[in-house]
Amino acid sequence: MAAARARFRSLAWGTLAYTVLVILFGAVVRITGSGAGCGQHWPTCHGEVVPISPTIETVIEFSHRVTSGLCGIIVLALLVAALRGFPRGHAARLGAWLALVFTITEALIGAGLVRFGLVGDNDSVARAIVMAAHLVNTSLLTGALALAAWAANREPGQARGGVSRRVRWLVWASLGGLMLVGISGAVTALGDTLYPVEAGALSERLQRDLGAGAHFLQRLRLMHPVLACGLGFFTAVIAHHLGNAAAPAVRRASAWVMILVFAQLAAGVLNVMLSAPGWMQVLHLGLGTALWVAAVLFSLELLHAQAGPDGHPRPDR
Repeated sequence: MAAARARFRSLAWGTLAYTVLVILFGAVVRITGSGAGCGQHWPTCHGEVVPISPTIETVIEFSHRVTSGLCGIIVLALLVAALRGFPRGHAARLGAWLALVFTITEALIGAGLVRFGLVGDNDSVARAIVMAAHLVNTSLLTGALALAAWAANREPGQARGGVSRRVRWLVWASLGGLMLVGISGAVTALGDTLYPVEAGALSERLQRDLGAGAHFLQRLRLMHPVLACGLGFFTAVIAHHLGNAAAPAVRRASAWVMILVFAQLAAGVLNVMLSAPGWMQVLHLGLGTALWVAAVLFSLELLHAQAGPDGHPRPDR
């Protein structure tokens, strides 16, 4: 049984890592304008199972579909392993089931983008809304995989809990804040792709983005760094405050959250200074995804820690 659970844990972490790569590949599809590489056909590509004489955009889009399909197969294998290796009611099962659900909805959102033409040069409000929904679903998918991997070492009775309501509210507020930052980042990245940032002084860029003739995606560009700075610092403060005197596992998770918050903020500054080149957008997204996963793991460790008399997690000594 222990060996089976160890294999499940490795499979869960491997599935999470592979899923993150697929997410980053999706950003490459957007940046290269390859979302319409298969036309408005899904699941076929230009009406063909395997495209013949494809363009580079078709190759990129079709390759992303293949890697996404493989992701679905791996998640299904993860669920089978969870059902075989863990009893009913175990958190690993819950994480695997949620991962499968969000993998299916992820595919449906991707199909909707293609079938309704919300790809390529489409700069509609509808596309911005669907991109935001795409980001939410992606975050829930990676969060579910993180839950499955985290729970692999734990028995059903190990979840001690007992932290105060205040601590729980702070944790959920932090996760909600990161989700909001991610949504604004997804919309901003879409704007950076369709309306590339022109080189020049920051004041000149702001004047162009907020000018009378600016598209709404340009006008929203300022929102993301403002939210990222405010909610990023909020997340770091919460991680430090709640993890400072807690158990070693909670402190380690807290440290990773704080490190990734400041790494992500630094990457954001660099992204602005370099006028948002494609490679920097991919790096920025990768760090943001890593921060989200770290925050989910920190929340799990914290919410399942034994509380002290003040309702805060008690340090293990």
